[in-house]
Amino acid sequence: MALDLFSHKGFSLEKQLMSWKEMVMEPISKTDDDAFTRVRIILMNGIELESIKFSHSCARMNKPLQRPLAMLRRIDQQQATTINWLLGADHSPLETTIAYEQVAIEVTAAVAQTEPDPYLAQVYRYGLLEDFDHMYRYSALMDRLEGKDSNNILQSYTDVIVGRPTMEEHRSPEDELRNPYDRKKAAPLTKMHALTIMAAEQQTWNYYMNIGPLFSDPLARQLYAEIAHIEEQHVTQYESIIDPEETWLEKLLMHKATEVYNYYGCMQQESNPRIKALWEKFLDFELGQFSTVANLFKETERRDPQEILPASLPEPIHFKSQREFVRQTLQNEINLRAKGPNFVSLEEESEASKIYRQRLHKDGIPSEIVALNYIHTPGGELNLRKNMPQKPSQNLSKGARL
Repeated sequence: MALDLFSHKGFSLEKQLMSWKEMVMEPISKTDDDAFTRVRIILMNGIELESIKFSHSCARMNKPLQRPLAMLRRIDQQQATTINWLLGADHSPLETTIAYEQVAIEVTAAVAQTEPDPYLAQVYRYGLLEDFDHMYRYSALMDRLEGKDSNNILQSYTDVIVGRPTMEEHRSPEDELRNPYDRKKAAPLTKMHALTIMAAEQQTWNYYMNIGPLFSDPLARQLYAEIAHIEEQHVTQYESIIDPEETWLEKLLMHKATEVYNYYGCMQQESNPRIKALWEKFLDFELGQFSTVANLFKETERRDPQEILPASLPEPIHFKSQREFVRQTLQNEINLRAKGPNFVSLEEESEASKIYRQRLHKDGIPSEIVALNYIHTPGGELNLRKNMPQKPSQNLSKGARL
């Protein structure tokens, strides 16, 4: 059953403020809850954080909107706190990292399959294979540092194998910019997809930039630095597909519609009754916020919001294992490279990106060193294996040392 954006008014803003006890709920269980409950938590935290970031940027450029934006932003802050605090202290930073990469893989794969614009579907598939390889590199790091199997977090939904090698993902900035959709012609689903994936990647970049320096192991620190570099590239890629000609209020309206769209999908598919109730509550919050922004849009721009958005939302993102699609994409597109806004064969990659990589890799490549001799074996931490991965400081050539 489709949700009507304009007939459901949700909660008024005055009823959306929460107490500390309401915000800081009991966290989920790392082992007992389904992995996709955590996927939804991480995704929705990222979407709320993007909403806050955009709201601050908008307020700095639009004095008349500062008061309503401040109110909306305060509620977003409380929602983000509630959601992010659902991740418990039983998750190590590396386990949370594995979970972030699972979000990137499964959500991007789902989006790529339903994206109506063929070029943008290709953009999502391209980024997907890079996140897939990040999962493999971080799994190798977890095996080295903690002796844990990343499948304890992934719960067999997501493969742990090599994707497009991380060392080959670094590109010159001009090769990271894509062609934007046309705001007047693009489907609403296209716009919501772009905001959803950009928000998820932006949150991942933020997390790696903050957690990476907290590791004492030098290889871990360098691996986080390397992959954070690529996550910034991904944010650049995904923000570039959004039409820059959209007005501030048009973008604000799309942000709120995207939040409604994703909370609705989370509520429909959540397996934990307690978390399902939270998604339903926040869906009502977002409907109230959307109604507020729709009125601002009408009053300020003298335009009907239904020029931009349909009454009924599209089919939600499917939160399920996308293993077969990822494997097929890996088989068919692992050798694609970017050249300007286009995707080309390995042989046609730009010289600018090749030179850029040479500069980064001149003192060694953390993503390659961490995976030396690593082959993911589910349940590996329960077995005494004869061929344990070498430590970074043992038996490496001088050029490979960090």
